[in-house]
Amino acid sequence: MSRIGRSPIPVPTGVTVALEQDTVKVTGPGGSLERPLPGGITVSQDGDTLVVARPDDEREHRALHGLTRSLVANMVVGVTQGFSKELEIVGVGYRANAKGPGSLELALGYSHPVNVNAPDGITFEVPTPTRIIVKGIDKERVGQVAADIRKLRKPEPYKGKGVRYAGERVLRKAGKAAK
Repeated sequence: MSRIGRSPIPVPTGVTVALEQDTVKVTGPGGSLERPLPGGITVSQDGDTLVVARPDDEREHRALHGLTRSLVANMVVGVTQGFSKELEIVGVGYRANAKGPGSLELALGYSHPVNVNAPDGITFEVPTPTRIIVKGIDKERVGQVAADIRKLRKPEPYKGKGVRYAGERVLRKAGKAAK
């Protein structure tokens, strides 16, 4: 049995979980999230914990057991604490400006500024012109928006300029060798 799928998910106070036939809806102080369950996997509430179970030991059910448990646990954490990804901008003249909680204007070395609008449930913070914090309750969506912003100007290997995750190490290449 899956070690991850076997462990129960604690439900903190203030969080309500609605279990329907093949969907799970989690509501908390941060908002509400809903996710369909894959075929055969069931979620049941046992007091203040959630238990994810699979019908048999088929390969597909074994693969989906731990995945479903992780996704439901991320929903519970998301509505209570939320998720965030931090991005750093490296380069002379590269900067970010917040145009409200759901919009960013990035200067990334192009001839024009790049505008990024946040999807529903995502907010941007710009504590300094070279730092961007993407926040939200849905872990997948926060990671995807951060990846989309990074994709606008990936860190290049020679000088390291571009948008990178906080703490990301960029492998540098040597430049031209002198004769």
